[in-house]
Amino acid sequence: MEELSMKMQSQLQSFKQVQTELQKAISTRQQLDGQLNENDIVKQELDLMPEDGKVYKSVGPVLIKTDLLEAKQNVVKRMDYISNEIKRLDSQIETLEKKQVEHKTVIQKLQQQLAMAGGMK
Repeated sequence: MEELSMKMQSQLQSFKQVQTELQKAISTRQQLDGQLNENDIVKQELDLMPEDGKVYKSVGPVLIKTDLLEAKQNVVKRMDYISNEIKRLDSQIETLEKKQVEHKTVIQKLQQQLAMAGGMK
């Protein structure tokens, strides 16, 4: 009975750890989603600008004039990076969700074993 109880505590602790990691990954993914949307809006605005349009980049408290083509390339690179990070996080979230289901299954079995062991006394 004590061994089952220790296994249960271990599984619950692992389950809570997976939940924490999952929530962190989901939160990070949501932030990246917001950043991707912001960069998409910037890209759309840059695409509307005429070739001789003036673009400024904020560096700290200073605005620095930037080449339009360079600005477009930087935004596209940033969007590619963010998209790749989102894909990586989606994979991580999927793995964590599977682990969570596995832990739930083990915990349920241990609860049944504990209930049966408790009923035998």
